[in-house]
Amino acid sequence: MPRPILDEVQIHPAIRDKVANWKQDLVKEVQVAVVSNPVVVVGMAMNPFPRKARRLLDTAGIAYQYLEYGHYLNRWRDRSALKFWTGWPTLPMVFVKGTLIGGADDLDALIKSGELKKLLA
Repeated sequence: MPRPILDEVQIHPAIRDKVANWKQDLVKEVQVAVVSNPVVVVGMAMNPFPRKARRLLDTAGIAYQYLEYGHYLNRWRDRSALKFWTGWPTLPMVFVKGTLIGGADDLDALIKSGELKKLLA
């Protein structure tokens, strides 16, 4: 699945390092969590959808790591960096065994179909 990303030659050399390293500490924090935990939910306060994902996992008895980055009025740049990295436009971002499976509705569908248990087996 090729995803259009601006080619490096189309980025002026003076800003390439800035583009390459923007918010990478935060991206690395999520990458470490994704490698270290079978299920990771990345969300934000005040948003009902990360809450829904966590509630679904709690009800299913599935342990997860939750990372929260601000709320609607702050840390939006941090969340933007995660969206740029994944290509996923909304929160939550749910990772299962290192794979982004989508958001709360996608998680719900995987639980209902039984596929989530297969992924975690």
